[in-house]
Amino acid sequence: MADTVKGPAGYFPSIEKKYGRPIAEWKDLIRSSPLTKHMELVAWLKTDHGLGHGHANALVADTLAERR
Repeated sequence: MADTVKGPAGYFPSIEKKYGRPIAEWKDLIRSSPLTKHMELVAWLKTDHGLGHGHANALVADTLAERR
């Protein structure tokens, strides 16, 4: 039985399918942004890149967690 991915990474397959970009590309985009606060990054992905709230939130949460 395959393990189910939990947390923000659980959204990654649907993000890649819906927006046509690999997760690594989205994470690079987030890392290169001058914004640093979680909700600022979420709002930026939604307004400038057309992501839905849940997808933007998952990407930002996972990317910012890497810094810890």
